[in-house]
Amino acid sequence: MNYVNPTSHDHTASAHELGPAIEAAAGEIERTQRIPETLLSQLHAARLCRMLLPHSVDGDEVQPWLYLRAIEEISRHDGSVGWNIFVANSSALIAPFLPPDSMHAIFADPRAVVAWGPPNESKAIAVPGGYRVSGTWSFASGCRQATWMGAHCHVVAPDGSLRLNAAGRPTTQTLLCPVSQVTLLDDTWNVIGMRGTMSGAYRFDDVFVPEAFSGTREDPTLRREPGRLYAYPMQGLYAVGVSGVALGIARAMLDAFEDLAARKTPRNLSRLADNAVVQSNVAQMEARLGAARAYLVETLSGIWTADESWVIDVPSRARLRLACAFAIQTAEAVADYAYKAAGVDAIFLGTAFERRFRDIHTLSQQIQSRTAHFESVGQIVLGIEPPGMFF
Repeated sequence: MNYVNPTSHDHTASAHELGPAIEAAAGEIERTQRIPETLLSQLHAARLCRMLLPHSVDGDEVQPWLYLRAIEEISRHDGSVGWNIFVANSSALIAPFLPPDSMHAIFADPRAVVAWGPPNESKAIAVPGGYRVSGTWSFASGCRQATWMGAHCHVVAPDGSLRLNAAGRPTTQTLLCPVSQVTLLDDTWNVIGMRGTMSGAYRFDDVFVPEAFSGTREDPTLRREPGRLYAYPMQGLYAVGVSGVALGIARAMLDAFEDLAARKTPRNLSRLADNAVVQSNVAQMEARLGAARAYLVETLSGIWTADESWVIDVPSRARLRLACAFAIQTAEAVADYAYKAAGVDAIFLGTAFERRFRDIHTLSQQIQSRTAHFESVGQIVLGIEPPGMFF
């Protein structure tokens, strides 16, 4: 079955056109941990931060497999930019869970970006009209480009109890406020790779957040927007973004090795490209990378439905989780091959290999990459009901 993008904008083509500008800025992005203003404006103009936003707020609601390809193309040129763009899109997925007026208040700005860190032990206090919240969160990728910040936390009701969700567990509420109301903390992202993401920490100091600027990501049935895109759980689409970054970095490293192999003649040996082992390995890496991408695209398109009110079921969520975990780990293996096969050429600063090698191995430590996902999916395949809600 053929699927047609409902928007006229080709985000992958836009990402490709911006490729030279992204690559030219990569060193500065690594050094300053910020996307230069000129490039940031180009990314916004190309609508690359609005791919997953609803049509009702001037978003593009692209099918997730097209979103995957756009993130991959950006990441082929720089992993940190690809990561920040995917996170900006993933954070925008809170929009379908907000009241329309609040959604428009945030995303009417064409340069709107929401950033946040994962939930921690911080709690919001329910008060008349909203919440008061204090706490520090980390790993807020793209916070230096953000216009709004979010905090995920449990809610303490007036009687001192924790607010529960439909499953009887403490609900995780997302609270949003303008970036001017929080404190961004410097010198909190001293890492070996993905330095340009500036996934730093930030602090809420007794900030009041109105009820209208809060929502929960944990239950797709609570969404206010009917688009088919929002039948996917947010965590599932988040994993798609990580997969796109991983595939893009691996693609760039394999391309770089193939170019090197055509030029390099190791001492006392023949040209790398003429070596039968290299020829066989390159072919296998091409097949593995292409197969991982194709499997993820097929999985995403296979669970797309015409029923806008449907919520993706647990077996479909498991297939999506499996395809994403497989894509990420396959991309890491292909990148490792390219780095090792390049030999000493890969170790020097500024080569096509060294930053990407650091980036993909930083990505590989992120929760979406963990091998435990295979165990969880295997339980579902074998008919064992997972505890809690499976994302």
